[in-house]
Amino acid sequence: MKLDNQTIERMAHLARLEVNEEDKVSLLKDMENILSFMEKLNELDTSGVEPLIYLTDELNVFREDRASIDIRPADALQNAPHHDDSYFKIAKVIEKA
Repeated sequence: MKLDNQTIERMAHLARLEVNEEDKVSLLKDMENILSFMEKLNELDTSGVEPLIYLTDELNVFREDRASIDIRPADALQNAPHHDDSYFKIAKVIEKA
C-alpha cells in the first residue's frame, strides 16, 4: 500500500485531528515504517501456528454483582451548573427532523 499526504489528510480527518505540514511528514514516515514491518511479518510461514486467544492462563476473578447506591442524587447534582430536582440539564444535542 502506497501512502501519500492525501492519505494522511484523510486519516486525520477521520480521527478528527488537526495535523500541520511538519507533522504530516513525520506521520507519513512512521506509517510507512509500520506498513513495511507488517509486510515483513507477512513473509513468515505461520501455517502450523495455532492462533493465540489468551496471553496468559489466568482466569478472571468476578465479584458478586450487587446493586448499591454510592452517591445520592443531591450530591451528584451539587456541582452541576444547570439542574432541576433530579436531573442534569444540558444543551439540546439532537434536532428532531
